[in-house]
Amino acid sequence: MKTTIARAPTLREGEQLDREEFMDRWEALPDLKFAELIGGTVYLRQFPISLDHGDGAVDISFALRYYATATPGCAANCESTWYMRDDAPQPECSLRILPEYGGQSSTFIRNGKRFGIGAPELIVEVSLSTVNYDLSVKKELYRKAGVREFPCIQPEKKKVNWFRLVGSNYVELRPKGGIYRSVIFPGLWLDAKALFAGDSARVLDVLRNGLESPEHAAFKAELAARKEA
Repeated sequence: MKTTIARAPTLREGEQLDREEFMDRWEALPDLKFAELIGGTVYLRQFPISLDHGDGAVDISFALRYYATATPGCAANCESTWYMRDDAPQPECSLRILPEYGGQSSTFIRNGKRFGIGAPELIVEVSLSTVNYDLSVKKELYRKAGVREFPCIQPEKKKVNWFRLVGSNYVELRPKGGIYRSVIFPGLWLDAKALFAGDSARVLDVLRNGLESPEHAAFKAELAARKEA
């Protein structure tokens, strides 16, 4: 009698899969912490994470969390897998308006775990060796999915490309006096120079100034009115 040996599930860089097969295989690989399906193609992180990457990620993730805490109706997140179009990206950080406050994304349960579906209003990627990938296939997915703002932070180049969706295309948002000011999330202000200098105190001070602005107060009132409607 011929014996058939079942092969353990795998994920390989460059494989073409549909999303359900991708998710089924990944769930069978508990040691795999980062994987994405973009355009039906599997992408894996195959390199260690540097201090430069981690330093940039921790400051921007803290800023988004701080903003969300000060803005009822908003929620920040890091490194979660999203069901986005037919794909499954794993953004560095995201900031979204909750659905009950009129946000464009929602959640669903898969095998007892909660996942985001749709597109958060803002996604941030911290890009070093992944910059070409982040600014090509991922940017295109985010554009098509309707991510309304996409800051791509490049610590090596000390550069921020902050894209804003206008119609169906991304245009680049320019800083004012060195400060990037979100349009979708009024009061979300980022001092890029301080971010790259590792001056977390300055990053926080600028963000606090944004949170004290009339624009942020008006946005909070708008969100509260949406919840009541």
